[in-house]
Amino acid sequence: MTDPHRELADFLRRARAAGDPHRPGLPSDGRIRRVAGLRREEVAFLAGVSTDYYTRLEQGRRIVPSGQVLDALARALDLDEAGRAHLHDLVNAVGAPPGRARQAAVQRVRPGLRRLLDGLESQPALVLGHRTDVLAANRLAGALFADFERMRPRERNYARWMLLSDEARSLFVDWERQARNAVESLRLDAGRTPDDPRTRQLVGELSLAGPEFRRWWAEHRVHRRTFGDKRLRHPVVGELTVGFETLVLPGDGDQVLYVYTAADDPASREALGLLAGLVGPGSVPTSGAGGRHPGDVP
Repeated sequence: MTDPHRELADFLRRARAAGDPHRPGLPSDGRIRRVAGLRREEVAFLAGVSTDYYTRLEQGRRIVPSGQVLDALARALDLDEAGRAHLHDLVNAVGAPPGRARQAAVQRVRPGLRRLLDGLESQPALVLGHRTDVLAANRLAGALFADFERMRPRERNYARWMLLSDEARSLFVDWERQARNAVESLRLDAGRTPDDPRTRQLVGELSLAGPEFRRWWAEHRVHRRTFGDKRLRHPVVGELTVGFETLVLPGDGDQVLYVYTAADDPASREALGLLAGLVGPGSVPTSGAGGRHPGDVP
């Protein structure tokens, strides 16, 4: 079981190390800085708490900060929305009664949402759930990225595919940025259910697979994907850029719908249109991202 106090301490230390020592409001003491980021006493000053109190938090002492203190620390560390949410998740885990492990609930996509995905014939779309599990994907998303729905159930995970698939590395022109974002999204989700056995299993598998995941996971950065773009080198239709927007689904706030559209350039629009035209009933011209096992479809 993960020690929530240690997780909180690690996140605070790394957020402090990423802080801007020249930000307004910090008094100058003339001392030479020997490490990057903010000093403990500077974070304490900005948050309006004692240096001793903040030091004990970074030491993993068994302290449960109040909501007011958390908000002050988030401002002092200049956390973004995802960082603030993660900080609160970590403290919620710290304050949870012993033996009350929080596990992620089993998620299923509603039939109506499934029909909506299938009806988006010109936009790739997929639904991600806990730990970046791919809960559903339409035919065009399978053609653009990977045929997730024909993978074994345990393999239907976006972060796992991104980190372990050679095809994903070839598909994304900016693979490192996309893979790092996937790891940081998984970090954010893991903070909500730190004792979820499937999350721990996935993190263990990815940790053994390569140094990149271990390095990015240890940085303890978190990321919430709301919109963005992906640059692809697709083996069927060539290079294109797609943008995405996300929608959190009512009824299950941990299910997120991702809808992709071609970037506003002729080459991308033509490539995605060509791919949509190639997708027909019973055949999906995938990007080659393997792992398909028709006999394993439940």
